[in-house]
Amino acid sequence: RFDKFPVHELCYDHSSTTAQKLRLCIEERDELEPPVDKFGMTPCHVFCSTAEARRELMEVLLDIYPNYTLGWKDVNDKLATDYLVSNWTPGNKAL
Repeated sequence: RFDKFPVHELCYDHSSTTAQKLRLCIEERDELEPPVDKFGMTPCHVFCSTAEARRELMEVLLDIYPNYTLGWKDVNDKLATDYLVSNWTPGNKAL
């Protein structure tokens, strides 16, 4: 699923991804806006759909990608934050 979408893959595999590794991957790709996969998901969508998302990774995404991309909807008409709310756990309270 994540062929050609290494940032998505790092966001999906958030438990073993460091903030530094994510930042380097994004910077190496040198894209002005986040990539969008076949499901219309940005890295923020993927990240927010995981259980117990980590704040330091979200900070990297928000630091690099334009904030207006949080308003982008995927093919299911969902914002990244919709996934965060629907997958909320006590471990996400720091977000």
